[in-house]
Amino acid sequence: MKAILDILKARLNGLTPRHALILGSGLGSLVDGVEDAVRIPYGDLPGFPQSAVSGHAGEVVAGRLGGKPVLILSGRIHYYEKGNAAAMRLPLEVLKALGIEVLILTNAAGSVREDMPPGSVMLITDHINFSGENPLIGEETDGRFTGMTSAYDPDLARALQSAADKTGTPLHQGVYMWFSGPSFETPAEIRMARILGADAVGMSTVPEVILARFLGLRVAAASVVTNYGAGMTGGEITHAETKEMAPIGGRRLAAILTAMLADEG
Repeated sequence: MKAILDILKARLNGLTPRHALILGSGLGSLVDGVEDAVRIPYGDLPGFPQSAVSGHAGEVVAGRLGGKPVLILSGRIHYYEKGNAAAMRLPLEVLKALGIEVLILTNAAGSVREDMPPGSVMLITDHINFSGENPLIGEETDGRFTGMTSAYDPDLARALQSAADKTGTPLHQGVYMWFSGPSFETPAEIRMARILGADAVGMSTVPEVILARFLGLRVAAASVVTNYGAGMTGGEITHAETKEMAPIGGRRLAAILTAMLADEG
């Protein structure tokens, strides 16, 4: 990890962000609003995990958003790529070592609610780990017994809702259910998700939330809705649809995040 930290510190030129963002599928355009951006490909960072999924740029972007210094991971590696729920542990440990205090996670997700169509943005208030996997399996310290009652920081959630109100951007709230992927859910699974209390489904984020809380980071998360769940429209779901629809909700999410950071003390 030291080699990664040395490279990043040298490239950051004294920038000391407290906030970091992780961008989901098709949401790379969120970096367009970053001022004085410095881009560092994951390939330049020894041992840094790189996603092979299209729609993930695979670079660290540092600069200012809403006038505040930020560090952005544009792209993530997923559990389904290697079968490793802790695949994002090293990147999150790097963020912690750089002095990051607040982690904002984003993803592309499927809606299981008729009133939350593609293009919507949903603030995640809680999650259901339906996969049964956990990134802290194998951790030997008592830190593995990480509390998740307030996994999604309520103060950050209020700040995001306030920013949405201020910018006039609709922001839904709901529960995100993590499926392992990479295949999409079945219509029966979507019906089950709705019965169990989920509002959106997806293939990421939850392991990162668990790891971030283990590391002591404050967490907020939002989903950009790219499609309705299987069986809700009669059509098949594709990754191409995800990449096509993500930028629409992504622009709304960018407005919220920029306003939120601008309002931060």
